[in-house]
Amino acid sequence: MSNWKLSVNFKAIVKAITLVGSTGSIGTQTLDIVTQYPDQFRIVGLAAGSNVEILAAQIRQFRPSIAAISAEEKLPELQEAIKDLDPQPILLAGISGVIEVARYGDAETVVTGIVGCAGLLPTIAAIEAGKDIALANKETLIAGGPVVLPLVEKHGVKLLPADSEHSAIFQCLQGIPKGGLRRILLTASGGAFRDWDVEKLAEVTVADALKHPNWSMGRKITVDSATLMNKGLEVIEAHFLFGLDYPDIDIVIHPQSIIHSLIELQDTSVLAQLGWPDMCLPLLYALSWPERIYTDWERLDLVKAGNLTFREPDHQKYPCMQLAYAAGKAGGSMPAVLNAANEQVVALFLEEKIKFLDIPRCIELVCDRHQNDNCTNPSLDDILAADKWARQEVLTAANKLESPSQVISLHPTTR
Repeated sequence: MSNWKLSVNFKAIVKAITLVGSTGSIGTQTLDIVTQYPDQFRIVGLAAGSNVEILAAQIRQFRPSIAAISAEEKLPELQEAIKDLDPQPILLAGISGVIEVARYGDAETVVTGIVGCAGLLPTIAAIEAGKDIALANKETLIAGGPVVLPLVEKHGVKLLPADSEHSAIFQCLQGIPKGGLRRILLTASGGAFRDWDVEKLAEVTVADALKHPNWSMGRKITVDSATLMNKGLEVIEAHFLFGLDYPDIDIVIHPQSIIHSLIELQDTSVLAQLGWPDMCLPLLYALSWPERIYTDWERLDLVKAGNLTFREPDHQKYPCMQLAYAAGKAGGSMPAVLNAANEQVVALFLEEKIKFLDIPRCIELVCDRHQNDNCTNPSLDDILAADKWARQEVLTAANKLESPSQVISLHPTTR
């Protein structure tokens, strides 16, 4: 047994990595992994949004060849913060700078940790530069799937899921023959309001929505978890990643977040991936695939984990799921509109400009208005135009909402 463990420790991976979204939750956890395994990973490039202090500290520690900050006005501050470094990295700013970082140099894998549709263009740039993608930005496929997947095939790169649920599916599929997959079961914690009565949702505050019971995540995705839109978006992502139709992708509430997702095979066998709720494992697997790296992390203890329970999601409490399924089935540019509308309306909620129950109401209004303009075979320009239109349309929809405190009633389930 000790000889086997020794051989695993001596297995060198030595991957060159670029990280876009380095100061967010995904980015900092990825860099924790690089810190823990310096002999297997090195950083080529870093790109971040606007946090100069954290980005400057990361540049000092990991010494990338190139770095970018999306907020162009912050570039002088970043330059000043690292002016004593020798050698100096290439420093860029704006979305063009982030794109340049994504396609730069000899990085084998680009980790896409940017939140939202902002990650689409850097991801496309990395794919076109022949780099594998560790995909932590689900919006890349939700909004851009019709464009991204053909590019992945054209350039022969790998698209490796780095979020918990899709990594679980990907891990379970290792060794499964082509055509063996029958159904996907995405597990959901249920978010901040899984134990609330639906009638209480009219009272929700931003602070309430940000109290996730299991995971430590960014503000936007934590609200998505509270509405279960994150799971609806993951359904669309799973469709693009694994090729199953929407009736074959199910959601189940699993409050303990120990089983991260399951697959059912053609013979009804079900395989699951289990672990503590921690993003480091799926990130590590995306970076090290197809290898497995020995870690000294806390091992799963099923006795300590206790009971594992499951229940059907409440469609009245979580209407965003139905909206996501409907948008996915509509296809074309509709998922991009859904995604952009959700990003914009969650931002309004976090700014306390709308109520929690307004989130699905606004999204439904925007998607309804896009039905006649849905582009069935969208180009990148079509997707970007739909994204821009939906964000503006959210502002119009939010101003026209009536009785926002009432519990909403959307269309019957479309699944």
